[in-house]
Amino acid sequence: MNGFKSRLGILVALASLGLCVCFGADSTVTPAAPNSGVLRVGITPNAPPMIFKQGDRVVGVEAELAEALGADLGRRVVFVEEKWDDLIDALCDNRIDIIMSGMSMTLARSYRAAFSNPYLNVGQIALTRAGEKYDYVVNLAIQAKRGVGLKPGTTADFLVQQEIPRVKRKYFNSGDEAAKALIKSKIDLFVSDAPMIWYLASQYESKGLTVAPLLLSQEQLAWAMRRTEPELRDAVNAFLKKAQNSGQLNTILKRWVPGLQ
Repeated sequence: MNGFKSRLGILVALASLGLCVCFGADSTVTPAAPNSGVLRVGITPNAPPMIFKQGDRVVGVEAELAEALGADLGRRVVFVEEKWDDLIDALCDNRIDIIMSGMSMTLARSYRAAFSNPYLNVGQIALTRAGEKYDYVVNLAIQAKRGVGLKPGTTADFLVQQEIPRVKRKYFNSGDEAAKALIKSKIDLFVSDAPMIWYLASQYESKGLTVAPLLLSQEQLAWAMRRTEPELRDAVNAFLKKAQNSGQLNTILKRWVPGLQ
């Protein structure tokens, strides 16, 4: 009885956090056929250079890595587009097999999904107007009077809410929307993962945008899978190890994020 109460207490606590809990045979989720020949890759393609669209084509770091992973597993890759906030729900509901969308490993997310080994260290940095790049170093909360741009539900969003609660937050669906708001002086900074900020800085350099000298956090990117499929996670980690040892991972990363050392 004590064990049942303990487990019930855990379930209630997790449910209060809005978490999806799967306990193998007790779960109502139907596992995907392991040899279906298809790998359903969940993405939100609005985060260049990691994952985005050129016309109707999905491209970027994650797109190339997904295709390489599919080839290694002998499974055809099908990209499944979901809203960012719905990606982990889609994973738990068995609508996708893996999330490859520039997702940082966090403790909260690890309650809902099993992550692969990390493949890239990143940090949260900021895009701003070139003439103001040093204005926010001393006191960002006070100096950023027009507010900070963010994509909702991202680690940048959580970071700013927790560490800089006094600053005004404004939300955008994409980095391009935020960059255009910066150009029009509707916000003072746009905070996101370093690869996206460097990409936007190169795209909008002629419009007067640049990277602010602020490193707000350090994080690791990885791929999320269901806990009920440890065989897939083992296979994904084996692929990552091979890709690292062969130089394939570094080649793909440098093609899209040339500033990497």
